[in-house]
Amino acid sequence: MTTSDLSDAAPLDEQDCPEGHDLADSAADSPCFGKAAGRPRAADKVARREALLHTAGRLFLEKGYSKVSLEMIAREAHVAVRTIYVKFGGKAGLLNAIIANGRAHHMSGMASMDTDPRPMEEILQDFSLRFLELVSLPTFINLHRMVVAEARSTPELGETFFKAGPQQTRDQLGRFFARPDIKVQLREGLRAEMVPVFLINCLMGDYMSHLLYPREARMPAEELQRRAAEGLDLFLHAVRR
Repeated sequence: MTTSDLSDAAPLDEQDCPEGHDLADSAADSPCFGKAAGRPRAADKVARREALLHTAGRLFLEKGYSKVSLEMIAREAHVAVRTIYVKFGGKAGLLNAIIANGRAHHMSGMASMDTDPRPMEEILQDFSLRFLELVSLPTFINLHRMVVAEARSTPELGETFFKAGPQQTRDQLGRFFARPDIKVQLREGLRAEMVPVFLINCLMGDYMSHLLYPREARMPAEELQRRAAEGLDLFLHAVRR
């Protein structure tokens, strides 16, 4: 959840600053900071939006989703509470934007799996490594821990996380495996909804150990590449015609 991961939703407007907020007294990195009167530039809007989502993500991970209020986020991000409601619909909308934008940023540069003309194995190699890199990020692991810890008491947290993250990945893979040129390469009788889940499980392996026993250091790139190759090999041996 870094500011570089946050780039999709509608930008904040200059009038979104809380009433009484003096731009002249603002720090240069404040999301309400303005260099000149009038409507802000597009880059300024994006920066303000990123600052808001970065602040919300940091607070969620530091304090826990259920313990963070919109007022707390608005105060630290120097925006009005109404801004969060208008732009994101509330706290769940903020979390949805954080997860969706982080996922989109990490997968950027990868050709659309719906139309990529490369052989199936090459497409899945690209996806597999990017996916493992994403789920191995410390911020993602910490987010997943938070969801597991609080989902029972805060159902909207688990639902938002699933829809913005895992469900999007399953849908992306589901469309790929449904392509006529890809489907013909798979064994008959496979349930379409289970193929994406099986690939994800082959790649993630014993992911629960990452949640229960935190690593002291991030997994080296070579290890991620090895795990991606092994997981994909297991998957292809099981499903390929």
